[in-house]
Amino acid sequence: MTYDLTVIGSGPGGYIAAIRASQLGMKVALIEKYSTLGGTCLNVGCIPSKALLDSSELYHQAIHRFADHGLEVETPKIDFGKMIGRKGEVVKQTTDGIAFLMKKNKIDVLEGFGSFVDKNTIKIEGKESKIINSKKVIIATGSKPVMLPFIEFDKKRVITSTEALELKEIPKHLIVIGGGVIGLELGSVYARLGAEVTVVEYADALIPTMDVSLGKEMQKVLKKEGFKFNLKTKVESVKVEGEEVVVKATDKKGKEIEIKGDYCLVSIGRRPYTDKLNFEAIGGKMDERGRIDVNDHLETSVEGVYAIGDVVKGAMLAHKAEEEGVYVAEHMNGQKPHINYKLIPGVVYTWPEVASVGYTEQELKESKRAYKAGSFPFRASGRARASMDIDGLVKVLADKETDEILGMHIIGPRAADMISEGVVAMEFRASAEDISRMSHAHPTYSEAIKEACLAATDDRALNM
Repeated sequence: MTYDLTVIGSGPGGYIAAIRASQLGMKVALIEKYSTLGGTCLNVGCIPSKALLDSSELYHQAIHRFADHGLEVETPKIDFGKMIGRKGEVVKQTTDGIAFLMKKNKIDVLEGFGSFVDKNTIKIEGKESKIINSKKVIIATGSKPVMLPFIEFDKKRVITSTEALELKEIPKHLIVIGGGVIGLELGSVYARLGAEVTVVEYADALIPTMDVSLGKEMQKVLKKEGFKFNLKTKVESVKVEGEEVVVKATDKKGKEIEIKGDYCLVSIGRRPYTDKLNFEAIGGKMDERGRIDVNDHLETSVEGVYAIGDVVKGAMLAHKAEEEGVYVAEHMNGQKPHINYKLIPGVVYTWPEVASVGYTEQELKESKRAYKAGSFPFRASGRARASMDIDGLVKVLADKETDEILGMHIIGPRAADMISEGVVAMEFRASAEDISRMSHAHPTYSEAIKEACLAATDDRALNM
């Protein structure tokens, strides 16, 4: 069988690339080694974690806020098995939806492990092995959690994000190694359900890739929820002793510390997954971090072979992979798409949510670019007071001379949805004053964006 395009990997980048290519008239095959489509994001990442975050937030609201709303209910009980089961149903509905889209778009789904024989020949090893030919190929094989050699991963007590989504019980004390997106999200799930959570982070701030102000505010909020933090702390060993996990580390003062818990989640990052792809054997090149080298059009060193998503440079984000999937499908069909990587937002789905796009204040300082900043706290928002979501703020960074918006950083209610206003504004190179003069419905959370823009233009915020 010969295809116009074969996509290896069915995550958000892969399946979206397959759909767009099919829409453009290509005969497409999609190779997936697992029995369900959707990759890490849909099966053991974005979707299941959000399902648990929503369930745990409802419980947290019932325990801590219902009474303030005048709602008197008996203390709710957690049926953790049912909560995990609902998460599984959400995942199944979503992955089934991807399977439907493949049929709708006449894409051949081939189950098995795909590897290169040569640049136009793919071997698929699964229940039945087969070889297909393809004029072009997209590698969209995603990533796997980083494992450290001195940590004993038993996947029962010392776990990755994958096992954290399938626990049989709520931890009594969850130790989280890594203060990034995954660690804080999953830590939040179990903290809301009653677990003690201790975060150990090597850097001196949480979510270190985002604007410093967001990490500082996040730490304040999570401390109120009972989180304990050990920043600038280096993990030396993690060992399982019976039903206990012992973490030994060196703190910022050089003092050795020991932390004991019943579970330890290791979330220190992810690595590109190109295992057994046989890509280098056909002349493919990778960098020192295992990422596939690509040019500006995401084509690899092998003509006609492209790579997208977590296996190439840039943030490991599902929506970044989707944009790249569409880009490659359109580029190979003669169109002229574009991606502005600086305008791909990052999000942390804790509560309050955290979202960021564009330049951080640190980046502007380092580049010595003249800028101005405006911020607005949700505490001053009528809508936030009504919903009791007063933690957080919106910060807008703009060019000092032109007033063009250079960055938007939000920690607060529905930040993940609101950040799109910043993306749109920056795609069209809007100024802070442009946004400040646009009508925002009242009362809404998004008014905080308008107020932050007013604050950035001659300190004109109206409600603070």
